[in-house]
Amino acid sequence: MSDSITEVLFVCIHNAGRSQMAAALLDHHGAGRVVVRSAGSQPADQLNPAVVEAMAELGLDISKEFPKPLTDDAVKASDVVITMGCGDECPYYPGKQYLDWKLEDPAGQGIDAVRPIRDEIDTRVRALLAELVPSTDPVN
Repeated sequence: MSDSITEVLFVCIHNAGRSQMAAALLDHHGAGRVVVRSAGSQPADQLNPAVVEAMAELGLDISKEFPKPLTDDAVKASDVVITMGCGDECPYYPGKQYLDWKLEDPAGQGIDAVRPIRDEIDTRVRALLAELVPSTDPVN
């Protein structure tokens, strides 16, 4: 990566669960050292309430967030694009780093099922941050 701030885009189908959690966690742990966006290939009408609750347990309020549509401009502006089950619907542009995180979909699941998904995303986000900003001390 260059000396500029890295821009990361998280993409899932509905932008109501996984990508929203990932974006909130990276934004929190990144503390301004990365630019974070999220989007969905088929955005839902609202966030998954169990996802909002699971994030609130960590002190992160995402209740004012909303599902956003995936656009070519969002992909073009990003250095790293992380997909989470959107399949072939994510546009591909040369020069971008693409990662595909295989994660269970929290859609329709309760808080007890969402917590382990949230925790797996948190682990992956922390590892990603360490790669993107290697001089970073571990952040809690």
